[in-house]
Amino acid sequence: MFDVLGDLNWFGILAGFVAFTVLGGVWFALLFPRAYNLSLGRDPGAKPQGSPLFFAGPPLTSLIITITSAVLMAALHIDTYGDALLFGLIVGLGYLTANTVTIAINPNFLRPLLYAAISGTYNLLGSIIVSVLLLAV
Repeated sequence: MFDVLGDLNWFGILAGFVAFTVLGGVWFALLFPRAYNLSLGRDPGAKPQGSPLFFAGPPLTSLIITITSAVLMAALHIDTYGDALLFGLIVGLGYLTANTVTIAINPNFLRPLLYAAISGTYNLLGSIIVSVLLLAV
């Protein structure tokens, strides 16, 4: 069932990876930087500390999520847009958003629900975009 590495759509993986990475930059740097900072207890206008991990970490995890989704979609023989959307929704809500909420509900997040809403929605939307691109490209 999981002997699908030869069946993976590497162009779709590349497209999904790029889209997920760009979405993250737009989401956190352009659309919700103030709210994201507030969710972390920072000054709303604070700028992130630029480090190698800050720049490499999110794209690397986006790549891992994209490849994992590609493997699962190939193993499950997902070949329609409706199924791809449903898969993206299930993975986005059931794994990515749920895990984001779990991470947020600890004492280190001053506004855990705000953090979960911002980051969880990003993960949900990213999962749906990746799933559709894996099929479309």
